[in-house]
Parts: sequence; C-alpha cells; structure tokens
Amino acid sequence: MHYISDILFWISTGLLVPVIVLLIYFFCRAIMLAGSFFGQFIDRKRVMKQLQPEIDALADVDALSAKLPARSRSLFVQYLKQMLESSNNIPKIDKIVSDYESAADKDLSISKLLTKMGPMLGLMGTLIPMGPALVGLSTGDIASMAYNMQVAFSTTVVGLFSSAIGFATQQAKQRWYISELNDLEYIANLIKNKHA
Repeated sequence: MHYISDILFWISTGLLVPVIVLLIYFFCRAIMLAGSFFGQFIDRKRVMKQLQPEIDALADVDALSAKLPARSRSLFVQYLKQMLESSNNIPKIDKIVSDYESAADKDLSISKLLTKMGPMLGLMGTLIPMGPALVGLSTGDIASMAYNMQVAFSTTVVGLFSSAIGFATQQAKQRWYISELNDLEYIANLIKNKHA
C-alpha cells in the first residue's frame, strides 16, 4: 500500500508543471479574448445602431444591401451580405443561416473552454502543492510549506480569473448571437415570402 501511495504522490507532483504551464496559457488566452471581445463590442454597437432600425422597419429586402457597412468584422454583416447576394436561391439561404449558427458556436468555443477548464486547472494547481506543504509542516520546514501554499493560492486565482473572463464573454456573446440569428431568420423569411 505504501508503494501505491508513493506512485500516486509522484504522479500528482509530476502534474504540477503541466498544470502551471496550461494555466499561464489560459491566462494569456483570457487576456487576448478580453481584447478581441472589446473590439467586437465596439464594432457590433456601431453596426447595430445603424442596421437595427432598418431591420425593424424592413419593407424591401433589396434596399437593405445598400445600407450595409462596407467594412465590418461582424459575423452578422458577413452572413447577411451572403444571404442578400443569394436571395434567388432559397435552399442556400437556409444553409447560410445554419452556417451562421456554426460560426457563432465556433466563436464561443474559447469562452466555453476557459469557463470549464480554468476552475479545473486552478483546483488541481491548488491541491497538488498541498501534499508537499503538509509534509513541510510535519517536518518543521516552514519555508517549503509557505512556498507550496503560495503556488497553491496563485494557481487558484489565475484559474478563476481565466474562467471569469470566459464566462462573461460567453454570456454576452450568446445574447448577441441569439438576437442576430433572430434577425437573419426574419430576413430569410421575408425573402422566402417575396419569392412565394
């Protein structure tokens, strides 16, 4: 039994470095995600301020293409342009709406990953150094115990920080994409009614 517990201890101790490396990676991804989210927020606010009144009062679908911004990184604008260019092909319009859903889900993937993996890695980074910290406490090595506790708490904070950014961006983007999907489906139905 002693050998088995030693093996488990060595495995868990060996996982500390990969966990810390992954936490640093996720922290960097969270910072980049926050920056790109801010850019998306500004772009979306500008585009929707211009387009939402036009969509709400839409009578003629053909007139909408002239109102679209010439340059925008918005998924909504890109797929709306494709939809208006393919207004004579009803099956392609349905495919464009489905492609938009897939692209929106792909854009949410990093937020979902951070939301789930941040706390897991933070907890692993907390528990792994606790064993050596307790050993240091039992042998009277306070310096070793303090160092291991410092690692344990810092990994928790980094994991929760990454998760918080992932969760906040996921919630906001999901609301955006649901609203934009409703608008795309509305315009798709107007095009279908026009050809019916």
